[in-house]
Amino acid sequence: MITIKARRATAAGAVLLLAGLTACADETPAAAPGDTTGPVAVKASDSECELSRRDVKSGTSTFSVTNGGSKVTEFYVYADGDRVMGEVENIGPGLKRDLIVELPTGKYQAVCKPGMIGDGIRGDLTVTGEAAAQIDEDAALKQATESYQRYVNSQAIALEEKTTEFVAAVKAGDVAKAKALFPVSRTYWERIEPVAESFGDLDPKIDARVNDVEPGTEWTGYHRIEQALWEKNSTAGMEKYADLLLTDVKTVVAKAKVVKLNPLQLANGAKELLDEVATGKITGEEDRYSHTDLWDFQANVQGSQAAIQALRPALQKRDAALVTTLDTNFKTVYASLDKFRAGDGFKPYLPTDAERKELGRVVDALAEPVSKVAGVIAKK
Repeated sequence: MITIKARRATAAGAVLLLAGLTACADETPAAAPGDTTGPVAVKASDSECELSRRDVKSGTSTFSVTNGGSKVTEFYVYADGDRVMGEVENIGPGLKRDLIVELPTGKYQAVCKPGMIGDGIRGDLTVTGEAAAQIDEDAALKQATESYQRYVNSQAIALEEKTTEFVAAVKAGDVAKAKALFPVSRTYWERIEPVAESFGDLDPKIDARVNDVEPGTEWTGYHRIEQALWEKNSTAGMEKYADLLLTDVKTVVAKAKVVKLNPLQLANGAKELLDEVATGKITGEEDRYSHTDLWDFQANVQGSQAAIQALRPALQKRDAALVTTLDTNFKTVYASLDKFRAGDGFKPYLPTDAERKELGRVVDALAEPVSKVAGVIAKK
């Protein structure tokens, strides 16, 4: 099995870029002895995933994750079928990050992934109680989730349409058309990737790179076809992978149309999309054959902004200054992207070190206030 986001394990430089953000979580106090409502301390290492308690009350919980190991790690809360309820990634050795997540009553698994690969170190997590959901108590948050779900639905429909066109071009042997459609179809995928990632192993089947694939597992998805298009300038032998891609995309689309999200998933997803930019797009790791990374970069930022915009009325009431900062920093990122434009798209992404560092700087500056959104939304 290819695990979700295994590809991030190669992005050590990007992890360092995010170090300032991970360190800020140190301000979160640990729960007092016997406290069943405060933050859950998670001690992650290369071989252990120790939680201060494995029973929490329904509603909003904070998991304060400290990495005491030598490898970059991730922490997930999974529902049945490895559906991701919340995740925090790129936690470097010696660093600490918080995951704030809303969990209804039920059985879950708490998972640390040292090295950001494999099935992880797993343990049970039980949620009890009858706390009201945020959307049942706050009309602005209810409206935010409904607005964002409409956005997800629109992107999912476009994803299926454009992937169908891409697959048809591949199967027809039309290399030029397939190359033109590759970054376009992926745009809709990248905008809603956190939602798509929540559905078990569909994300890696669709979006894995060759170095993500574990021994004995077949490499499939967009990047399998990308390699043939740009390295061989051919679609020969790709019909099978094109059909599989469309099947998997249709499955994601069907699930995305009916998934029920909560406000904290919007906030966490907005941050996760910026982590995607830092760990895959800026480095050039993502679209290594086509060098169309900036299409993905822009789509990730657009998806992050869409989640923030859905939450905007609630954020405005809680922290108007944060909203102003977010607006300014999103504009700065788009201005930096504009320097690379060519027609309706972008130049091939072959940046100088200076250009890569500058893009990293503006994304880092945006990710910092976005990382605060979950904490603001969690407050009543």
